[in-house]
Amino acid sequence: MKTVLLIDDEQRMLDLLSLYIEPYGYKCFKKNSGHEGLEFLKHQNIDIVILDIMMPEMDGWTTCKKIREISDVPIIMLTARNEKEDIVKGLKKGADDYLVKPFNEEELLARIDAIIRRSRRTFNYGDTLRFEGLIMNQSTYRVTYQEKEIVLTPKEFALLGLFLENQNKVFSREHLLSTVWGLKAETEDRTIDSHIRNMREKLRKAYFPVEQYLKTVWGVGYKWISVN
Repeated sequence: MKTVLLIDDEQRMLDLLSLYIEPYGYKCFKKNSGHEGLEFLKHQNIDIVILDIMMPEMDGWTTCKKIREISDVPIIMLTARNEKEDIVKGLKKGADDYLVKPFNEEELLARIDAIIRRSRRTFNYGDTLRFEGLIMNQSTYRVTYQEKEIVLTPKEFALLGLFLENQNKVFSREHLLSTVWGLKAETEDRTIDSHIRNMREKLRKAYFPVEQYLKTVWGVGYKWISVN
C-alpha cells in the first residue's frame, strides 16, 4: 500500500485530505506540525509528503528545506494563495509540485499518482542512464545517441545527469547553480542559460529531439519531462 504523510496544523484539513486519499489505496499519516513530520520521516519510509505552507512555529518552506536535508521523498506543497513568489519559493526549497487551495479532489489524486509513479521509475542501470535512445555512462563520461557520441563539457554533463535522474522536477537557476557549480560559486544566472543552450544545441545536432523533453519554465528555471 502506498503511504502519504500529511503535514498541516489544521486538523480539519488533515481529515479532509485523508478522506479524499485513503479510498484510493493510500495509507495516510497525519502530523500537525513540521517538527512532528520531520521526526516521523526519520523513522518511517513514505512514498509522498503533502505539506501545508502556512503553519506556526515552522512554516512549510522551512519544513520542506529540512526534509530535503534527510530525504528525497516527493513533496507536494499546499498554498492558500496563487502567488508566483510562493510557488517559486517552494520549488527552490525542494518541492516537486504544488496545489492551490481550494483544490479539486481529482487533480490532487492525479498529481499524487503521477509523482509517485515517476519517483518509482528508474532509468539508472549501474553507472548508465538511458532515456529514449540517449545513453549516458557516468563512469566514462560518455554520452551517445543512436551510437553517435555527443561531446559535453563537465558542467553540461552534470546538468544532463541531474535532469535525467530527476525527470519532471522543476529546477530553479539558483538550485542548478548550487548543485552543479557549488554553493559558493560566484556565477550569474545567465551562465546557466548559456550552458543549457549549448547542451541543447549539441543534443540537437546529434538528432536527439531535445526540445520535446528539456523545457524552460519561464521565470523559474528548467525541467526535463517524461512524456510517457
